[in-house]
Amino acid sequence: MRRLLRPPLRALLAVAAMVATGHALASSCAWPDWEHFKQNTLSADGRVIDASTPQQVTVSEGQAYALFFALVANDRATFDRVLNWTQNNLAQGDLTQHLPAWQWGRQEAKDGNKGTAPTWGVLDSNPASDADLWIAYTLIEAGRLWHERSYTALGTVLARNIAARETAVLPGLGRTVLPGPVGFHPQDDVWRLNPSYVPLQVMRQLAHALPQQTEWKAVLDSSTKLVTNTAPHGFSPDWVIYRRDKGFGPDEQSKAESAYNAIRVYLWAGMLAADAPARASVLEKFAPLADFVAAHGFPPERVDTQTGTAGSNEGNGGFSAAVAPYLAALGRRDLAQAQVQRSRTLAAQTAPGYYSQVLMLFGLGHLDGLYRFDADGAVVPAWTSTCPALH
Repeated sequence: MRRLLRPPLRALLAVAAMVATGHALASSCAWPDWEHFKQNTLSADGRVIDASTPQQVTVSEGQAYALFFALVANDRATFDRVLNWTQNNLAQGDLTQHLPAWQWGRQEAKDGNKGTAPTWGVLDSNPASDADLWIAYTLIEAGRLWHERSYTALGTVLARNIAARETAVLPGLGRTVLPGPVGFHPQDDVWRLNPSYVPLQVMRQLAHALPQQTEWKAVLDSSTKLVTNTAPHGFSPDWVIYRRDKGFGPDEQSKAESAYNAIRVYLWAGMLAADAPARASVLEKFAPLADFVAAHGFPPERVDTQTGTAGSNEGNGGFSAAVAPYLAALGRRDLAQAQVQRSRTLAAQTAPGYYSQVLMLFGLGHLDGLYRFDADGAVVPAWTSTCPALH
């Protein structure tokens, strides 16, 4: 007569079988902020909606971030919904052939008749490389963590297309990420760049995971220079100009301002692994930001990067969440915790919009231990080991 296995032993054998076949244990960690985001900002079919806009727009950046958060949450059902919506609506049904359009939403009636039922579709077809890089990175990481080759293949092809269409070899700088395929090379010797588009952990992991795509090593080098060599007074600009034989200079179109783009530069810097190359120099570069927060209790909404002079407005709760990991990385944990509390307090007073929610998911999720990046830039979600205690 066959002896029945007791449940504990059966469970242990099941675990052993999963380990033997190379499959990770599928668990998830409580993440209330992600659940709130799904309920209030993400549609049932996988579209991230910016409800503050009249067109109820979706931007490719929002889709990219939602993919990353779904991976961090081990939420594969949501991941697939977001990926499918992105591919079907922003990439003409095929991400292997088309980079995703930047903006989608309610379209105005062409005949001007306001009584006409609204139509929905692409509002701006020019891709945005920050979104495309995060999508490629997250697909490659999802393939690794979920052992799904189709994600890896799609991310690899997408990365190849990004390198072909959204990078260029700049004299004296090397191969560099352009913000999009069109509109960022206004003159033969001038390029317009964005430091927040190149998180160094993302760039490093692409170079590490795709050694056959040799462009990414060069892109990592130029990205490091773009982040560290464009903040003369310790505040990163939203946009910067690069000129042949002259290097980086202020962007007149944006008045060399540091605002809603640049806030991500400090966020990405604060989440670099403790042993990541160039981390010390990146953290040191933005020390004036930390000093400002220490003196005023909040990050500034806008700064003139050519003088280091901050405007009069306080950054919102999303800004506080974005700078908190940076402050923690500097060892200024009391400052970091104060910014976490400020972010939470402001969110309780007024529901944060799409962008603030995204910054909070990144910054507070990282500080809460739901994920981290290793030295090579690979993401390490908590569900692969031990879930953190809820704060």
